[in-house]
Amino acid sequence: MSLSEWLAIKKNISIKNNIKKISSEIPEGLWIKCNNCGLLMYYKNLYKNQKVCPECQNHFPTSSYDRIEQIIDKDTWLPINDNLASTDPLGFYDKKLYEKRLHDMQIKTGLLDAVQTGIGKIKNISIAFGIMDFRFMGGSMGSVVGEKLTRLIEKATHMKKPVVILCASGGARMQEGMLSLMQMAKISSALQKHQQAGLLYVPILTSPTTGGVTASFAMLGDIIIAEPHALIAFAGRRVIEQTIREDLPKNFQTSEYLFKHGFIDLIIPRKKLRNTLHQILSFYYSEYE
Repeated sequence: MSLSEWLAIKKNISIKNNIKKISSEIPEGLWIKCNNCGLLMYYKNLYKNQKVCPECQNHFPTSSYDRIEQIIDKDTWLPINDNLASTDPLGFYDKKLYEKRLHDMQIKTGLLDAVQTGIGKIKNISIAFGIMDFRFMGGSMGSVVGEKLTRLIEKATHMKKPVVILCASGGARMQEGMLSLMQMAKISSALQKHQQAGLLYVPILTSPTTGGVTASFAMLGDIIIAEPHALIAFAGRRVIEQTIREDLPKNFQTSEYLFKHGFIDLIIPRKKLRNTLHQILSFYYSEYE
C-alpha cells in the first residue's frame, strides 16, 4: 500500500469517527422528517406550526393534549370522567395479557384510556368536547371510550351544550369482543336524544378514522368536518378489493374523495379548525349561552 493510499484511508476513518461523535452529541427527537415531502424540520418549529409541515401541509399525528391546547381557550378546560379505566373482562391474551397491555399504554401516554372528555370554550362559546388519542392502542373503542363519550353527550344534552368529538381510531377494540361493539349503539343512542333536543353535534374526522367509529358516531354529525388527506374508512382497501374483485381509485378512502361524493361536509386544515368551529358555533351561540 502506498503512502497516499494509507493517508486517504486514515482520513476517511477520521471523518467517520467525527461524524459519529457529532451524531452522538445531538439529542434524539430534535429533528423530524416529513414522510410526504422529505423536509427535515426542527421539532419545536413543527410543534409551533401545530404539527403541520410548512412545505407540503402534511398533517402529522398529534396527541389529545395538543388538540385541547390548539382548540380550547386557555384555562377553560374542565375534564370529566377522567378516572375511568378499562378492565380485562375476557382475560384476553395475544402476545401479552390485555391487562398488561393497558398498563403499558397508560404509562406510555399518561392516559387511562383512548379518549379525553370535558367541557371547554372556543372563543367563549362553551362546548362538550371529546378527543380520541390514537397513541393509546390505536385509539380503539372499548367499553371506557364508549362510556366516556356517552356520558359526555348525556351531560351536554342536560346542560344544552353543543358536542364536538374529534375522531382518531382504528375501530372497535378486539380485546373486549362484543362489549366493544355495543359501544356503537350506546353512543349513537345518546346522540339521537341529543339531536331530538335540538342540539348541535360536530364530529371532526382525522387520520385515521376507521372501523366501528366510522360506522357509528363519526358519521352522525349535523356538520361533518375532516382534516386534509385523512384516511377515513370502514374496512381496509385490500379487504374491499378482494370482496368486490375490482381495483379501487388511488385516493379512495381519503377525505377529499369522501367530500367529492358527499359523505362529509367540510375539509378544514388544522390551523383553521379552531376559527371554523367558532364560526359554526356562532350560528347557535344565543341558543347555548
